[in-house]
Amino acid sequence: MTDMQFPILSLITFLPLFGAILVLMLRPGSKQEAAQTQKNIYSVSYWISFITFALSVWMFSHFDGNNPGFQLVEEYMWIRSLNITFKMGIDALSVFFVLLTTTLFPLALFISQPTIKERHKEYCLAFLVLETLVLGSFLALDIVFFYIFFEGVLIPMFLIIGIWGGVRRVYAAYKFFLYTLLGSVLMLLGLIYLYVQTGTTDFSVLHETIFLPEIQMILFWAFFASFAIKVPMWPLHTWLPDAHVEAPTAGSVVLAGILLKMGGYGFLRFSLPLFPLAVQAIAPYMMGLAVISILYASLVALVQEDMKKMIAYSSIAHMGFVILGIFSVSVEGITGAVFQMISHGVVSAALFMCVGVLYSRFHTREIGHYGGLVKVMPKYAFLLMIFVLGSIGLPGTSGFVGEFLSLSGAYMTRNIYAIFGVIGVVLGAVYMLNLYRRLMYGDMVQGSLQKLPDVSRREYVVLATLAFFVLFLGIASYTVIDTVKPLAHTMVQDYLQRTVPMTMETTTSTGTSQYSIIGRLTQ
Repeated sequence: MTDMQFPILSLITFLPLFGAILVLMLRPGSKQEAAQTQKNIYSVSYWISFITFALSVWMFSHFDGNNPGFQLVEEYMWIRSLNITFKMGIDALSVFFVLLTTTLFPLALFISQPTIKERHKEYCLAFLVLETLVLGSFLALDIVFFYIFFEGVLIPMFLIIGIWGGVRRVYAAYKFFLYTLLGSVLMLLGLIYLYVQTGTTDFSVLHETIFLPEIQMILFWAFFASFAIKVPMWPLHTWLPDAHVEAPTAGSVVLAGILLKMGGYGFLRFSLPLFPLAVQAIAPYMMGLAVISILYASLVALVQEDMKKMIAYSSIAHMGFVILGIFSVSVEGITGAVFQMISHGVVSAALFMCVGVLYSRFHTREIGHYGGLVKVMPKYAFLLMIFVLGSIGLPGTSGFVGEFLSLSGAYMTRNIYAIFGVIGVVLGAVYMLNLYRRLMYGDMVQGSLQKLPDVSRREYVVLATLAFFVLFLGIASYTVIDTVKPLAHTMVQDYLQRTVPMTMETTTSTGTSQYSIIGRLTQ
């Protein structure tokens, strides 16, 4: 663990919250001043988000990619009598998720501003608070604060869907909230048990604690409920298509690009290191569920006529590769899972933005209403093609690297799951290329399409930025892999050390096997 006196992680986390307070203080004086106040609201939001991004880049420049441990650690005692500390730190698992978060939030706000017609202040407030909660989830090293940040995300996202969403926004918002809340309650029970048994909420201390195999199994399922719903995995996925369809464009961008990654992050940060014996027993079934998620979601995406719903199901399929890589418990699989989450964060965000561009012009997401758009929107067609190729995993794009490594890890562990996973890759190419063909080529089914304007300067800047990342991560993938791989190697070695010796029975003089409830790892 390396420490840093300057509290850069706290600054990155809470700066958006400070921005929300500034936005809250802006009040229109008269009807004539309302337009200027609205402009100021977005200006403050943009600048705060951009400064947060700049700080995260500065943080990354001080990050040692060869060190698999926690760095820039900050620790402050919160409740001394309960031994609860406010502790933050960053490692190769979380550093790229922080960068992804600070990149997508300002872009999502920027591209969505023209489409928001009411409650602009509340809209920016919700996004700035949400950014703080997401960043806190990735940086917290105390399970109490992780839980507060992780579950606090529900509130602003619930408001974003329920207030600025589509016709069925209230239904979708409540479905999203209730699904995730159910998993949250079970995880809370698991966290309480951990605290009661160990007397600490510090992740580093919990990581050095050994639990009974049967206790590990119970705790794994308690955490599984929350993380699997967030991913989401089949059959806990049904909230996602409704949430995406009804959410505003920026809401879908944040939901697919960042919030889904919190589930995969939770499995890697908590389930794998804290409950290795449970993971060892359940890994084959988790990989099986991942394959079902990939194939089921891909087949459902094939028959969708709503663009948002198709991309939502494709997200379920792509996150299935993440679960496949994680529970292969191999260096390649874990590295591929992290890379896949980063790649999917960029690609899915861009695809939802592309849908938002068309919807803002023609006010429909039905694929059958479009056709021949390449004739009137050539810039849009070029950018969309990059994102489609990234989604199907074409070599040279970010999507290829993540899927290839995840499938490689799965093949080395249980090759049958990798074979079925490849079928999902083929199906993904079918529905995404079919979507592009129907939108861009053929005859224009409606004459009004001939008047559709190409991407605006605002849209072009945002989409071109994301297109750059899709290609950069595909070509210079070593920038992520070389940083994540040492941590993945450490995680796998730690897993093997904890599972092989611990599965051996200890026999007393009476011939019976005994375990203590918890113990400490000995060096």
